[in-house]
Amino acid sequence: MKVLNKIAPFLYLALFYGVINIILRLALLFNPITQTNFTFIDFLKIFGLGALSDLFVFLMASGFLWLYLLFLSNGKFEKPWGYIIFGILVSLLIYVSFFNTILNEYGGVLPEIGMAFIGLKTLLFGLLLFLPKYRREIRLALYSLAIFIFVLVIIQNAVSEYFFWNEFGVKYNFIAVDYLVYTNTVIGNIMESYPVIPLFLTIGTVSIVSTYFIVKRTKSYLENLLNFIDKLTIIGVYSILFITSLLSIPFLAKSENSPNIFANELQANGVYKFYLAFMNSELDYFKFYKTLPENDAFALLKKQLPAISENSSQRQIESQGSELHKNVVLITVESLSADFLKAYGNEQNITPFLDSLATQSLMFTNLYATGNRTVRGLEAVTLSIPPTAGESVVKRKDNKNKFSTGSVFRKKGYNVKYLYGGDAFFDNMEDFFSGNGYDIVDKKTFPSNEISFQNVWGVCDEDLYQKSIKIMNEEAKQNKPFFNHIMTVSNHRPFTYPENKIDIPADAKSREGGVKYTDYALKQFFAMAQKQTWYKNTVFVIVADHCASSSGKTELPIDKYHIPALVYAPGFIKPQKFNTLMSQIDVMPTVMGLLNFKYQSKFYGQDIFKSDYKPRAFIATYEDLGFIKDNTLTIISPVRKAKQFDLIVSSQDNGTIPMHYEQKPKTEVNQNLVNETISFYQTTSDILKNSKYQKELQHPIVFSDKPFNSKRKDKNSQKPNPVN
Repeated sequence: MKVLNKIAPFLYLALFYGVINIILRLALLFNPITQTNFTFIDFLKIFGLGALSDLFVFLMASGFLWLYLLFLSNGKFEKPWGYIIFGILVSLLIYVSFFNTILNEYGGVLPEIGMAFIGLKTLLFGLLLFLPKYRREIRLALYSLAIFIFVLVIIQNAVSEYFFWNEFGVKYNFIAVDYLVYTNTVIGNIMESYPVIPLFLTIGTVSIVSTYFIVKRTKSYLENLLNFIDKLTIIGVYSILFITSLLSIPFLAKSENSPNIFANELQANGVYKFYLAFMNSELDYFKFYKTLPENDAFALLKKQLPAISENSSQRQIESQGSELHKNVVLITVESLSADFLKAYGNEQNITPFLDSLATQSLMFTNLYATGNRTVRGLEAVTLSIPPTAGESVVKRKDNKNKFSTGSVFRKKGYNVKYLYGGDAFFDNMEDFFSGNGYDIVDKKTFPSNEISFQNVWGVCDEDLYQKSIKIMNEEAKQNKPFFNHIMTVSNHRPFTYPENKIDIPADAKSREGGVKYTDYALKQFFAMAQKQTWYKNTVFVIVADHCASSSGKTELPIDKYHIPALVYAPGFIKPQKFNTLMSQIDVMPTVMGLLNFKYQSKFYGQDIFKSDYKPRAFIATYEDLGFIKDNTLTIISPVRKAKQFDLIVSSQDNGTIPMHYEQKPKTEVNQNLVNETISFYQTTSDILKNSKYQKELQHPIVFSDKPFNSKRKDKNSQKPNPVN
């Protein structure tokens, strides 16, 4: 019993951490987003190996607790040691406050943090030294505060994991790391999305009550502080446990290998998942994935892109007709899943305008987003490359002067802009787009009289569209065509928008309300655009950045990547549903094909109406890279793993559009498809790594004065010929 008393604080906090994680796993297990069945083995691993992982993580994290406990003693306050230590602390405080220290060399808030820490330490040591009669009470108060902080962190982490799961269907990943970086925006989103006052009051109350019971059970530790021998013993034992934990945690992580992805996520420890995401935000393809000899990889790529030269993606794009320098407005809509639209079977009538516009547009019905984050969608329509492992190019350091949609339009003499309702600093958008020749229009450029409603993500879509109309009216006066890329924000949690716009109350904060308001705002935009002089000479492209949710039973549930895309240009593009499989990276090369653009391309995306187009699509997370072709999904992932699934249509809407698939593991792998998958992702990584995706030098612009030939021919009969 005496031994247990010597480690009582550790034991009770470890027990508390274990209980909280059991409750968390049960809550996630029964969460509506966890749509799967579990085997008995799954349950054993979730609650058995999962608990073991929790213990080892706690052993490592409790190092801070042990440091605090080991420094508790009465001997350091005895004469003369107490006065010597206090004098040293006072001198150190004076030094960091009035002299140039190493903290000042680093700059930022480090000097203030250093002064605050040393000042607080000096104050507390002084109280314990000069008020010996109250030392017991002061120490108990400080001990209670320390336990409270640990308890609060444990509870807050569990609550955070729950809400993260509720949003993404996984434990912490790269998105959580992003959220740590963009703290202001994320905290604002939480403040507007959830009942934070009741939530924080509940967290605080549970933390205080839990702290009370833990302190009550362990305060005897303060009455019998450890002697020097006990501390040496504990340091030795803890060191062994720490090293054991350090080796065991990665080993247990390897046991998260169930074919049921939810089971793996529930077994995992969220803190360790966060650590992995933080340490591996960029993955070296050549280190972690299957590869082919370089020449073989590019030879396979050449079969898909026959005109490429050498080991690159560069090729000449030709067209039979005269170039058409029409204005192009690209609208990437936040979180617009295909199944929100009536054309894909939705019966809620939450996109009435888009449903109507779809019947008047070229509609790509079998199109898949490359990823599950906005930066992936922006990467796809701007750089037109398959998604690479780790972070999107948008967020990498080497993200400038790339061959891009904007560089092609700018070379054709267009004004090029990126318009965003939020602060473009978020997700590194400003750095990326400005570094690739786009002029930036974001929330910072909005005077107060142009903002009727805003939330943490930015101004509402209506305000963004009104600003866009003003800008395009100014551009139209310059006698130059314009390419404007608009990124919306309203269809995002907390799903708040102006009152009395749609029949779903703004305070409902529902996904359906966010979608319907987004649709309403688009209707207002087109109503305004139709009144402008430039409208009839403009091609409008509407595409989602990604789906509303990406969680599912498998690594890459393809129905959670299915997005709509429309090309609307009345009098130019005939309405048509195009049902061939395609990728988000094909959207802008196809639009350029409709405009008969001739250019040196580096895009992996293709004009899907060209005769050499071979249907395929790319979908990915940060680690799992997927390739859809011939009703097969091939996934390559770390460490040099490859798997395949037969895609069996389980439901179709309107009898033509496949919406849901059963992904059945293949018993025999099609190595040709595996190699093709490797080829796309390996060559993309190679080209980016070796700076072979930089834009071409600008040349003088020569506009053709030849009239557009409305009878232009195309080898692919499905291509919607422009109409007069």
